[in-house]
Amino acid sequence: RTVKAITGRQIFQPLHALRNAEKALLPGYHPFEWKPPLKNVSISTDVGIIDGLSGLNRSVDEYPVDAISKRFRYDAALVSALKDMEENILEGLKCKDLEEYLSGPFIVVIKESCDGMGDVSEKHGCGPAVPEKAVRFSFTIMNISVTNSKNGSVKIFEEAKPNSELCCKPVCLMLADESDHETLTAILGPLIAERESMKCSELLLEIGGIRRSFKFIFRGTGYDEKLVREVEGLEASGSVYICTLCDATRLEASQNLVFHSITRSHSENLQRYETWRANPYHESVDELRDRVKGVSAKPFIETLPSIDALH
Repeated sequence: RTVKAITGRQIFQPLHALRNAEKALLPGYHPFEWKPPLKNVSISTDVGIIDGLSGLNRSVDEYPVDAISKRFRYDAALVSALKDMEENILEGLKCKDLEEYLSGPFIVVIKESCDGMGDVSEKHGCGPAVPEKAVRFSFTIMNISVTNSKNGSVKIFEEAKPNSELCCKPVCLMLADESDHETLTAILGPLIAERESMKCSELLLEIGGIRRSFKFIFRGTGYDEKLVREVEGLEASGSVYICTLCDATRLEASQNLVFHSITRSHSENLQRYETWRANPYHESVDELRDRVKGVSAKPFIETLPSIDALH
């Protein structure tokens, strides 16, 4: 939990400051199952807050790792969010004249977001020396639909205020600079691996006293341009490659303000990174950079194109 101080700075509250009623709302409280089980993820469901670097090397740069990041297991966080919405789901079934004991599969569309939280330093604190910036990875349940034998796919829930902080569920909080590619990769890597595993599996969860199945569609649309460049392996925003959606240079963009097409993709960025790393044609740095159009780090999160690119 963070509290905004009078100064406008965010101050982190320790976990024991949570009330018991709040702890019951945290992920790790409800039993669930995956069919098939998730790869490389424990089948245990009572997992609450975990170390953001669990399973990784015990140091990132010079920071004490036990203080650098805390997170929920992604699937446990999704379950907690769905249980929060139990009444919405049952109400949605009733409103659409669907059988209230429908077992699914329910299709859940998730919007993923990640952004820097700015300065979270506590100048007079006496804790360990950690970075004074924080990054938060979170998700929002955008809509839930279910297939009906008569009507095909029926939407039973749609988030009316998708940008509200009330429906934005935190998954991971890290004390890191959003420009620090290595730390970001180390901490978000396991989270993304969990997400990839969930794409190929069904969640079994009790809603309204009936065991129902859920499938998830993940959309990485909640990233600003700085984060898109960071997680897709592109050069920073001062780059001559001005656009996160296409290969245009600043000069090309200034000469063409009308015609646009989205040509970049996550898979292409990965291929270009391999080309940048291996330099198979033995080109000079400038030739190689032109070939990969500014991809110079390994992309590790797939983002969806949004309209606020520079070009």
